[in-house]
Amino acid sequence: MTSGRLPSFGAPTAALGPVRRRGPATRALARPGLPALVGLVVVLALFLPIAPGLLGSGGLATLLDTAALVGIGGVAVALLMVAGHFDLSVGAVAAGSAVVSGLLMAELGWGAWPALAVSLAAALAVGAVNAGLVVVTGLPSFLVTLATALVLQGTALAGTAALTGSLRVAGLEDAAGWGSVSAVFDATVQLGDGRYRVSLLWWLALTAWASWALWRTRFGNAVLGMGGSRRAARELGVPDRRTTVVLFCATAAAGWLIGTLGLVRLGAVQAAPGLTAAIPYVVVAVIGGCLLTGGYGSAVGAAVGALVYATVRQGVPLAGWDARWFEVFLGLLLLAALVANGVVRGRLRAVPRS
Repeated sequence: MTSGRLPSFGAPTAALGPVRRRGPATRALARPGLPALVGLVVVLALFLPIAPGLLGSGGLATLLDTAALVGIGGVAVALLMVAGHFDLSVGAVAAGSAVVSGLLMAELGWGAWPALAVSLAAALAVGAVNAGLVVVTGLPSFLVTLATALVLQGTALAGTAALTGSLRVAGLEDAAGWGSVSAVFDATVQLGDGRYRVSLLWWLALTAWASWALWRTRFGNAVLGMGGSRRAARELGVPDRRTTVVLFCATAAAGWLIGTLGLVRLGAVQAAPGLTAAIPYVVVAVIGGCLLTGGYGSAVGAAVGALVYATVRQGVPLAGWDARWFEVFLGLLLLAALVANGVVRGRLRAVPRS
C-alpha cells in the first residue's frame, strides 16, 4: 500500500455496459470535510444575527483559541479514526501530563523544560501502551483506552492529593526556564480588542502536518489502508502494527500539548477528571467527516469541525442563552454529522470511479 493508487484491471468491456462517471457534485461529496463546512455555514448563519460580537475582534480571538485547543486533539483523533481506532484517553493524558509537569516543578524544584520533557515521555509511554495492548490482544481500542483513561484519572487525582494535600498545584512561575516556556506555549499578539494566542499556530501547524502525512506519504497510505480493511492492508504489506503505535503516540503527544498549553497559560494545574474531556475531540473528528468504521476522514475536516464546535460554544452565551444549551446543539450537530457522513459514503459507493 505504498503507491496510493488502486491497480488497474483494464477497460470495461461492452458487455458490462457504460461506466458512470462521477459528476462535479459527487466529486465534491468525496471530500470528507464538506459536511463540516456546510455545518460551519449553518451555525454562523444561525448565531451571527443574534450574537454579532461572535466575529468581532475580541470574539474572533476567543473563538479561534477555543477551536485551537479542541482542534489539536481533534486532528490527532481524526487520524486515528481514519485508521479504524479510537482513543478515549486523550483528555486523561492531557490532565495527567500537566499534573506530572506541575508536581516536578512545584514539589521537586525541577526546571520547566526538564519537567515538560519527562511528562512528554510519560505521555508517549501511555500511547505506546495503548497501541501495544490493541495490537497484542486484539481488543477494541475503545475499551482499551477507556481503561487507560480511568487508570490515569485515578492516579492523577489520588497522587496529587497524597503529595500536596489538595488537587491544585500552583506557583509554577518560579521554575527555572519558565520565561522561555511561556514564550513557546503562551505567547500572545494583541490585534484591536482581540488577544490571539500561540495555540492557534500550534493548531494550524499540526493540521498542516497531519494533512500532508495523510495524503502525501506512505504513512498516510497505511492509515487509509488500515481503515478500509486491516486484513487486506496487512496482506499487501502495510506495517499495520508500527502504524498503530505511531498513531496512538501521536494522540498522546497531542494530549500532552493540550495539557501543557493550559498549564503554562494558568501557571498552575488542577487535577480533575479527564474521562469526559476526550468527548469533544471525537465529536469534532466526526463532524469533520470521519467515519466510525474508519477508512474515511481528513485532518482539515477535523479542523473545520473544531471551528463548528467553537462557534456553538461561544455563540450560545453571546446570544444570551443558558450555556447548558450548548450540549443540546452539540448533540444535534453530532447526530446530523453522522447522518450526513452515512449518506455521502452511500452515494459514493453507488457511483464507481471513472
